[in-house]
Amino acid sequence: MKRILIGLVVAAVLAAGGWFGFNLYVQHRATAEVEAAFEQIRKQGGKASHGKVAFDLMSRTVTVDDIVVTPGGESQAQIKIAGIKGTGVRLVDENRFSADSIDLAGLELALGEIGPAKVKGSYRVPQLTMRDYAGPLHTPNVPAGASPIEMYRYALEQYASVTASSVAIPTLTFAFDGGSAAAGSGEFSYSGLAIQNLKQGRIGAMKADRANFTINVQQASRADKLTGELSTIAVNDIDVTALTTALDPQKAGDDSYHRIYGQISTGPYVATSTLGIRMQVDGISIDEIALQPSKFRIADVLAALPASDRSSLPTPAQSRELMEKLAALYEGIRVGRIEIGGLSMTTPQGTPRLRSIKYREGEFAIEGLDAPGPNGQVKMERFALKSFSVANLLHWAAGFTNPGQPPSPDQILALFRVLEGVEIKGVVTPYKNSKLGTIDTLSLNWGQLVGSIPSKASLIAKMVAPIDPTNPTQMPLAAAGIDKLAIDLDLGAAWTESSGAFALAPATIDLGNLARAQARLALANVPRGLFTTDPVQAMRQAEQIETGAIELSLRDSGVVDLIVAQFSRMQNLSRDAARSAIVAMIRAQGEKIAAANLDARVAVDALAGFVATSGQTLTIKLTPLGKVPVLQLMDALNHEPIVALAQFRIEASTGL
Repeated sequence: MKRILIGLVVAAVLAAGGWFGFNLYVQHRATAEVEAAFEQIRKQGGKASHGKVAFDLMSRTVTVDDIVVTPGGESQAQIKIAGIKGTGVRLVDENRFSADSIDLAGLELALGEIGPAKVKGSYRVPQLTMRDYAGPLHTPNVPAGASPIEMYRYALEQYASVTASSVAIPTLTFAFDGGSAAAGSGEFSYSGLAIQNLKQGRIGAMKADRANFTINVQQASRADKLTGELSTIAVNDIDVTALTTALDPQKAGDDSYHRIYGQISTGPYVATSTLGIRMQVDGISIDEIALQPSKFRIADVLAALPASDRSSLPTPAQSRELMEKLAALYEGIRVGRIEIGGLSMTTPQGTPRLRSIKYREGEFAIEGLDAPGPNGQVKMERFALKSFSVANLLHWAAGFTNPGQPPSPDQILALFRVLEGVEIKGVVTPYKNSKLGTIDTLSLNWGQLVGSIPSKASLIAKMVAPIDPTNPTQMPLAAAGIDKLAIDLDLGAAWTESSGAFALAPATIDLGNLARAQARLALANVPRGLFTTDPVQAMRQAEQIETGAIELSLRDSGVVDLIVAQFSRMQNLSRDAARSAIVAMIRAQGEKIAAANLDARVAVDALAGFVATSGQTLTIKLTPLGKVPVLQLMDALNHEPIVALAQFRIEASTGL
């Protein structure tokens, strides 16, 4: 029995010794691995140090204290970590390890002078916890002499090699100080940061409960302090590998789009200024952000930026190159939808409000405007730019980079490539006489560009304008008892290249309480070469154009009575006498015209009958008797109108 006890004691001593020996070996191995990683940083010109490294075999916990890393090269950054603790650490294979959790305490990242403004910044993260972590055992060497873009891509590639079920950061603070520069100083703080399902460069969801900021700026020798708060920030379906692909110079030929964000949303946002300005946004929502590597070339934009020496302005060629590079960058970004809801800004002059700002499929719209104006509140239900392109706007602006040189007509007309239409709805504007002007609809669209000139356009306008009795041009309307004028305009013009036909139809203007006029015009043999900014070429091409049928109609809704009343006041006649005198003048002039063109008599008779009886519709149709070149017709109308009319068969009628 005694031998057995002695044997057990010996075995226990040997086991304990082996255990502690193995534990010391493992701790030594852990220390060696940590030191190897730090030595790698030192070999690249940086500085790296750490405190105690400990390993507990039972819980497989590794701790490293007092980490300080200063990267090599020109970087002025410094990283400090009070401690890293990995629990449940194990080797997956020779190149990767995993941990049940990794906790970082006291993380600080100090940045030197950032950018041309030489702003100093720092990040502080008191606590960070990763669950179910797996990543590389050894970090690849940082590329020697790497550019900022290459460094960023390198960091993203390392990020894509890590997996974790969750990352929690209770608080994160970023502080910056631009000294006396325009950038000012301030602090951004985030609370409740969390990342879910990080795997192979993809993130299922990322959120923050709240973000606060304070910014101190100097404006025109006056200090201002901005404070703000943004709540409930959520980003879903993130793909970091898509951004890595877009930054890879080897992917410069990739024309496909890679989605980097599925949805981004925020709750209310409030910002205030000590100058008495307060801005509020109810929420922001963005869907489907994707990048096209062949166009999204940030490195090209950075290369085109002026040198850090600001003593001389960039040359026109440098400015133009930068604008073109920025335009290409925007062409490489695709956004499915953006919506900003419930905007308001309180100022000493009043509080303008917007129901929403929207962007979807190239359409940019502002809705629900309610803002103070000189004579009262201005309201607008909708303002929209159709098929709006930031890239085309930058391409267009690049043509105006030569100071002192006036833009050419082609440069000005290139604005038609920036968007394809404008729409305004539901505008209510107060006037100085307390009356309201309204725009129900104003829609202008164009397309089928030939060069930079549209060959198709339409204009729709429905509005009501108040009559100002103090305006001399509007006094006759005011005298007739008209206090507002309803306008309904519908114009459409289109050219068909295959047939060479150009049609102005419909062309309608309805002055609700006066008259409705409608015109139809057709032209034939309109050549493509007519759409040019060269006036000599345009005139030469216009020689081929022939006039088609022309049809005009005018419905009287009060305009005849208005003309009669005005003539009555001018001639001091009764209304009936004034009407008879006007009819007599029309017939007298018509006799002179009819003497040279019998067909014109029917038009004169119809016009006289139109004036003689109110409320009628006058219709006149001109049909060419043969080929009628437009330029010859215009010349004849200026010098011999009767000869010009003789080239048409004239039909005219009136009816109630």
